[in-house]
Amino acid sequence: MTGVTEVSAARRREVVDALRRGTVPQAGLDLFAVGLDRFTAALDDDIATVARGGSAFHAIRGEYGSGKTFFARWLAERAKRAGLATTEVQISETETPLHRLETVYRRLTERLTTATHQPSALKAVVDSWFYTLEEEILDAGEVADDDEKALAAAVDDLMEQRLAEVARTTPAFAAALRGYRKARAAGDSATAEALIAWLGGQKSVAASARRAAGVRGDLDHFGAMGFLQGLLTVLRDCGHPGLLVVLDEIETLQRVRGDVREKGLNALRQLLDEIDTGRFPGLFLVITGTPAFYDGQQGVQRLAPLAQRLATDFTTDPRFDSPRAVQLRLAGFDLPRLGELGRNVRDLYAGAARNPERIAARVDDMYLSELATAVTGGLGGKVGVAPRLFLRKLVADVLDRVDEFDDFDPRLHYALTVSGAELNEVERNAARADADDIELDLP
Repeated sequence: MTGVTEVSAARRREVVDALRRGTVPQAGLDLFAVGLDRFTAALDDDIATVARGGSAFHAIRGEYGSGKTFFARWLAERAKRAGLATTEVQISETETPLHRLETVYRRLTERLTTATHQPSALKAVVDSWFYTLEEEILDAGEVADDDEKALAAAVDDLMEQRLAEVARTTPAFAAALRGYRKARAAGDSATAEALIAWLGGQKSVAASARRAAGVRGDLDHFGAMGFLQGLLTVLRDCGHPGLLVVLDEIETLQRVRGDVREKGLNALRQLLDEIDTGRFPGLFLVITGTPAFYDGQQGVQRLAPLAQRLATDFTTDPRFDSPRAVQLRLAGFDLPRLGELGRNVRDLYAGAARNPERIAARVDDMYLSELATAVTGGLGGKVGVAPRLFLRKLVADVLDRVDEFDDFDPRLHYALTVSGAELNEVERNAARADADDIELDLP
């Protein structure tokens, strides 16, 4: 067994429940991660750079099923432990097109999370920021604790100082914060909530709330850049020295109309340019995509300036890939790594099981290797797309039954059945086209 016995029951359950459903857990990925150690030192250095007011960027590269989303959430956990806020945005043609940065910003704030606040943490972050400003003023001793009018004026002055850089380009962000604080002080919760929504880029905010703050209309593409800058300022002042932004599934750009694709690629180039100019201190941007997106003519190569920025040499043996490169290549799984993943999850599960000895005896390392081979065989031998289904079968069909039933022996009583209904698109393509159900008997 590994050291997973020290994991809290809640954290363990969150991970196991997600695997049972066939999804990537939102937290706890370090408990069973495989093959990511080689990235740890370099990414921790990036996190430290961001926490000091710098910025960082990486493009994660991997085939479907190679673990890009897993990698991004694993990195997010490390970032939160260092005090950063994090957010994960799924890029899609209809709901979150990359060329509409105002939509990306809206999704960003909807998914904003910290170590202590779940999505959306925007209101909690803003409230914490105003509290921090008040404490800073009171600690200076220039305003009496009971002089609310003087304290309010001093907070307004300090707020203007902190947002001076943002206000030069996006005065509406500072105005909305000012209006939110005024509404909250007046007990006008409806206006306060509406202005928080407006700060988060939401549409259809009540006109009365916008008038109260002196702001107009909805957020646009260019305003989104200023709002992101303002959000970073607020985060930094209230104890979160940076923000990790993950733009996941960016390869969807390959499937959109040509003009939309070019706008999306240009928006990404523009964002990288702004990062390089130092406009976003404290921003750690990560994108994920397939090799076809980075190398193909329907992706990054369509925009030469962006292709030059992301260019990375992958002609050498993957063992020598630099973890500090712009693009980070995920190698995907082979059978030994899949078996190691299974052992980690089994040990994690056993730490809270009613019958851990039975699990150790009946779901031994040899059985895990057999199950990994069987699941991979059901997916046309493609190990790279097997981890999600393998873990789901392991937890829901094997570990749960072994723990629950004294006489259940997976070698005797379980024949792996893979139904087309439980496969995602990538797994379905990998499975045999004529097989609705694939039954594989384990020895």
